[in-house]
Order: sequence, then structure tokens, then C-alpha cells
Amino acid sequence: MRTGRRPAAATNPRRPLLTRALDAIERIGNALPNPATLFLIMAALVVIASAITSGLGVSALHPKDGSAILPVNLLSRAGLRRMFTEAVRNFTGFAPLGTVLVAMLGIGVAEATGLVAVAMRAFVMAMPRGLLTAAVVFAGINANQAADAGMIVLPPLGAMLFVAAGRHPLAGIAAAFAGVSGGFSANLLPSTLDVLLAGFTQEAVDASKLLPGYHVNLLGNYWFMVAATPLLTVLGTWVTHRFVERRLGAWTSDSPVGHEPLTATERRGLKVAGLATLATALGFVALVMPGWGPLRVEGVTTLDRLKPFFDSMVTLIMLVFFVPGLAYGLAVGKVRTDHDVMRMTSDAMAAMPGYIVLAFCAAQFVSYFAWSNLGSIVAISGAKLLKDLGLEHGALLAGFVLFAALLNLLITSASAKWAILAPIFVPMFALLGFTPEGTQAVFRVGDSSTNIITPLMPYMPFVLVAAQRYDPRAGTGTLITLMLPYSIVFLVFWTALLLLIYGMG
Repeated sequence: MRTGRRPAAATNPRRPLLTRALDAIERIGNALPNPATLFLIMAALVVIASAITSGLGVSALHPKDGSAILPVNLLSRAGLRRMFTEAVRNFTGFAPLGTVLVAMLGIGVAEATGLVAVAMRAFVMAMPRGLLTAAVVFAGINANQAADAGMIVLPPLGAMLFVAAGRHPLAGIAAAFAGVSGGFSANLLPSTLDVLLAGFTQEAVDASKLLPGYHVNLLGNYWFMVAATPLLTVLGTWVTHRFVERRLGAWTSDSPVGHEPLTATERRGLKVAGLATLATALGFVALVMPGWGPLRVEGVTTLDRLKPFFDSMVTLIMLVFFVPGLAYGLAVGKVRTDHDVMRMTSDAMAAMPGYIVLAFCAAQFVSYFAWSNLGSIVAISGAKLLKDLGLEHGALLAGFVLFAALLNLLITSASAKWAILAPIFVPMFALLGFTPEGTQAVFRVGDSSTNIITPLMPYMPFVLVAAQRYDPRAGTGTLITLMLPYSIVFLVFWTALLLLIYGMG
């Protein structure tokens, strides 16, 4: 499948200034080395920086216990030994690798049997055209219920939905990625992230001794995140239509769009797949709901009790695609023996070599950066600078959001950042009359908004590979320029919502 590329900027001198600016950013970004090479270059820079900062005696004091955090020289004998001996462990322990490959086993079967394509056609024909983009963004925002599995499922499905509607697949990827990653801290239901962040917030409260006996509410951010969900859905839809699709231009393909009615065989297959999906869902319920369910444990809260269920989400996502895909294949005659299934899963893995190479390079960089302690030092130093500026009220909130957004370009893990920042900002904001939950909400706005524009985001390579399926020339610059309007708009208007709620007391 080939895309009808948008015309080059030089052929249309009247293109808007913003579009020309994005074109320039894309050209610069795509002029950079291959993403895998880029990760290796950044890994080398981290190694060099670790040696320089170590030699200069750079340090920072840990806000929790006051211990000194020193850069680790990776060019030392011990550092070089670790880089060589743990290279394989870095790769196999790279969290997105297993998530992607396991999920693709199920998705590959659903695609190869034709279930995905037929389901997309049926969905598009049933969905009013004006609501398709909003549905993709909304589904992405709420996909963090499935933890990182949403990162794997939604962007490729967004592309397929847009292709089925005759629209540009890269716009579908962008809309889904904006929702699932840019809107990661918005949701209509609580998620495991609420539990994770609240734990660090409680530790910061206890360590500060400013609020004796205070218990952080696990659902303390719930209503703010619920309010953000429709806001980000509308904003994501508007950005997709106003900026992304206009810039991408019309989509043309060698393959038919697929608006033709479903055949009797396809309808029968969909019914069988629907029943298989229902049976799979009931099986999940049986594993979770009863007291003896293997996917639940004893705990104080519902989220605590369902931790095994959330930890199994990638496997469950794989089964959600595999079982209905297999049922559809059997119903329409695409699957006759187990050899057909093995061929389909092998073909799914055969499409992943580019991502696997990217994952190896990215894993080394992420590990080196964590070993060097440079991220923690930057975070603590930046937080101290923000504190020393003496901002108050709304300016302080906006400053903290911006700081978290910028820091997110270097440290993409929300829990890792909050573990460092909570001991600084929770007491600081408490002295100014803010609740710990409120401080946590401010952090989450900045943390989410720039997920989609940092090349260091672990799932960025997977999204890039998904985009290259439709446009082989797409590079890091292409993806970042697609996502930049979402990031800016989300950051501005989500912060405005935060300030509005703060202003209302």
C-alpha cells in the first residue's frame, strides 16, 4: 500500500506559516540519522557526559533522604564492564519489546484472517463520518486502562480505520497516539497510574512531616481527569482536522478503500468472531470476579485487588485479538489447520525486524541514561531552580506544568519522575495551601502533554514503524511534526483547565 504524499512546500508558496514551519522541522528531523543510529549516538553522548560530569564533581542532594547523587562514570573500568556484560539483559528487559511482540501474536492472526479489515469496514459504515476522529481520540484517552497495551493496539487500528474511511492513515495514527499517550493522565475510570503516583505522594507527605496523619486519596485526581477527557477529545479532534489532515493532504492507495457492503461470508464470520469475543470476555470475568479468581489478590482497594489482572493486560489483549481472529478464520475458511495459524503468527513476527533493531538500540540508551544518574541530577537541579524563582499561585502552577513537560523530554517514565519530584514539590505546595493530590494533578498535566514528541518515549519506535508501513519515507521528524500541534494545544488548554479549577477555589 502506497500513500499519495502531500505536495512539497516548495510547490505551494502560499502554504500557511505554521505549515511551513512544521515542514522545516520535519526536514530537519528526517535529515537526522536513522532512529536506531540516533539512539546509539545518544547512548554514546550519555557515556561521554557521564565521564565529564563525574570529573567535574557535579552532584545533587536527594530530596527524600538528603543523600548525594553523583554521576556514574560509564567510561570507568566498572562502567565499561557493565555496558558489555548487560547489553543482552538491557535488550531482553526492555519493557516495550515483550509488550509489542506478545500483542502482535494476536493482532497478526486477526489481520491475516481478514477480521481486522472487515471489522474496520463495518465500524466505519456504522459510524457517522463526523464522529470517527473523536471516537479514535476518545478510545485512545481511555486506553490507559489497558496500561501500555493501548500504545500497541490503538495507533495501528487508528490507521486502519482512517484507511477504511478513505482518509490518510498517518492522521489516524496521530489521532490515536495523541489520545493514548498525550492524554495518558485523563480517563473516565481510575487506572493503575493513580495507585502508582499516589504511593509516591504518600511517601513525600510522610517524609515532610507537614501533614501528620494525612492519607492521600487514591481517587484524589479523579474528577479533574474526568473533566479533562472530553476537553482533550475535542482538542484532539480539532487538531487532527485543522492541522494534521490539511498538512498531510489526500490519501491515495493502490488498494480499494473498502466501502463495499459486507458479503454473506464476511457477515457470518463477524457473527462468529463476535460470539468468540463475548466468550473471551466472560472467561476474563471468571478469572477476575470470584473470590477464588486467579487474577485477583487480597487488598484494601479494588485496584489493589485487581493488580494481577492489570499485570496480565498484554496477554489478555493478545487473546482478545487471537481468539476472535481464529474464530473468524475458521468461519470463512482462512484457517483450516494449525499450520495456517503458525504461518500467520510467523508472518506477524517477520514484519517486526526493524522494530527489534530499534528496540535493541533504544534499550542500551535508556539503560545507560539510568545508570549515569544524569536524569535524576537534571530533575533535582531544575526543581530547585523553579523553587528559587519564588513564583506564586497561578504562575507557580503553570511553571510546574511547564517544568514537568520539559523534563518529560528526558525522563519519560511518570513514576520515575514523580519519585524524584514528589519529595520536593509536595511539601513546597503544601506550605502554600495546596493538597498533595492537587500537586500530583499539576504534575500529571505536564507529564502527559509531551509524551508524544520525545524520541526517548519507549513506544515511539513502534509508532514510527507503524507509520512507515504506509509511508516508507516517514522518519522521526515526520512523527514529531505530526504530534507537535497536539502537544502544544493539549499543554495550553489542559493548563487552562487546571487554572480555571484553581481560580474557582
